[in-house]
Order: sequence, then C-alpha cells, then structure tokens
Amino acid sequence: MNWILLVIAGLFEVAFAFCLGKAKEATGNEMYMWYLGFLVTLAISMVLLVKATQALPIGTAYAVWTGIGAVGTVLVGIFVFKEPATFLRILFITTLIGSIIGLKVVSH
Repeated sequence: MNWILLVIAGLFEVAFAFCLGKAKEATGNEMYMWYLGFLVTLAISMVLLVKATQALPIGTAYAVWTGIGAVGTVLVGIFVFKEPATFLRILFITTLIGSIIGLKVVSH
C-alpha cells in the first residue's frame, strides 16, 4: 500500500510541475487558477510522500518520488509543451526508470 501511495505522490508531483508550466503560459485570472492547482497538487504530493515514508526507507522513497516526478515531468514536457525528444533525453529517462525499478526491487 505504501508503494502505491508513493507512486500516486509522484504522479501529483508531475501534476504540480504541469500546473507550473501552464501558469507560465497563462495570463490574468487563468494564471492564478494554475497557481492554485500547483499549490493543491503540491500539498497532496507532500502529504502522500510523508505517509509513504512512515513505512518505507526515506532515502529510497525520496529517490523514487523524485524519479517519478522527473520522468513524468520530462514526458509532459515532450508531449504537452512540445519540448524536443532527443536520443539522449530518451536514453537518460530510460536509465532513470531502470534505476527506480531497481530501488523498488532492492528495498526491504
């Protein structure tokens, strides 16, 4: 259950990065709505991360949470914000995914 909470926390990290990116593009009241979305998703992500770390090693949980956020944010950047999907970006994202899986496998 704690791993599921951690994955959901990582997905909310992606959501708050997405909201931040949309706020950067928005103007007027729309910008404030995206900033509000950022704050809400940030809070949810943090609460879930804290809950997950009550049973998982903090170093592993934080690394996995950060990795999920990093991979997800790069993918959002590529697919939503039309950032370049270079060979090296894909290579390093793949490496990061492998590292996240490795941390899950070796944690107790």
